[in-house]
Amino acid sequence: MKREEEAMESKNILVIDGNEYAFDPGETILEVARRNGIDIPTLCWMKRASPTGACRVCVVEVEGARNLVASCAAPAAPNMVVRTQTPAVMRARRLNIELLLASGQHNCLVQDLDMDSWTDSQLRSMETKEHHDLCPAYGDCRLQELAIKYQVRGCRFAPLDVRHEIETVNPFIVRDLSRCILCGRCVQACNEIQVNNAISFGYRGTRAKIVAKGDRALKDSDCVFCGECVQACPVGALVLTQDMDGNGRVKGETKLVRTTCSYCGVGCQMYLHVRKGRIVRVTGVEGVGPNHGSLCVKGRFGYHFVHDPERLKTPLIRENGTFREATWEEALTVVAEKLNRIKKADGPDAIAVLASARITNEENYVAQKFTRAVIGTNNVDHCARL
Repeated sequence: MKREEEAMESKNILVIDGNEYAFDPGETILEVARRNGIDIPTLCWMKRASPTGACRVCVVEVEGARNLVASCAAPAAPNMVVRTQTPAVMRARRLNIELLLASGQHNCLVQDLDMDSWTDSQLRSMETKEHHDLCPAYGDCRLQELAIKYQVRGCRFAPLDVRHEIETVNPFIVRDLSRCILCGRCVQACNEIQVNNAISFGYRGTRAKIVAKGDRALKDSDCVFCGECVQACPVGALVLTQDMDGNGRVKGETKLVRTTCSYCGVGCQMYLHVRKGRIVRVTGVEGVGPNHGSLCVKGRFGYHFVHDPERLKTPLIRENGTFREATWEEALTVVAEKLNRIKKADGPDAIAVLASARITNEENYVAQKFTRAVIGTNNVDHCARL
């Protein structure tokens, strides 16, 4: 309410689809529209990154402008009149989506081709062995979603041939540049959000593509495999290795369980994608601190230990040189008795506690307080190496 009143006083008002909305200086048309529940589609736009206007899917009409305007990059101005649903806007969005579908091997059943054209499109795509299966982003692809929403029929433009080999030489990420739409989201995620500066745009014209330094494979580049680019990719150009066999495909098949990453004390929020009692992938929780959707390589990919058959699931007590399983209550009682015995016999400084970087800050605080207040020693340390 305060923002609206301040905007009224400063006359920072624009009109979108016949309604007046207040805006803060520096806000774009897209930001004002989204804040007020007005849907403008986007592909290249990314929160926390500078707008590029690359995909042109977010175009709108602005009264007095010679051409349609990319709303993600156009700043709001006083008395600006914007229309988001005119015939010209809808035609432009559909054409841009159609061109993007034709820019690569997006053979995802969206395009309403005649039988011969559809067969030819599928056969051309399947010449690449990794394309024999359904696209791993099927059902979770923003381009596919927009094509369905805008009823795009990509029959006017023949899909481009596969021009780049699919990169499968690292254990985490598959790069299929034949499905890349050059939206730049992965570059922004890497350079502006994670600030790793491992990838960028390379070459020009029809040869343009996303490259690592020296146009090398990711495993030979500065990539740290945080996976931020995969989470940012709106199509099937960047996918997790395990998704290539359908293991993590289709978000509707998995249950999301929100949890806190246990690899360090930062407290990153993550979603575990669980299917049939097993974790099949991990993603960051968008819009929530401290990580706002970002994860490191350990947080995103280091979850397989959960299902390791050799993982300890119950406490073990050594008796007569061998271990036996015990309840937590029994194990904690044994530990407490032994600590008390050592403290009485040799004093509290005979005991030391080593905390862990794999538990939360709160748990480490409890560990040091237990050491100092309960045991009575300052012999507490913390090893950040994993």
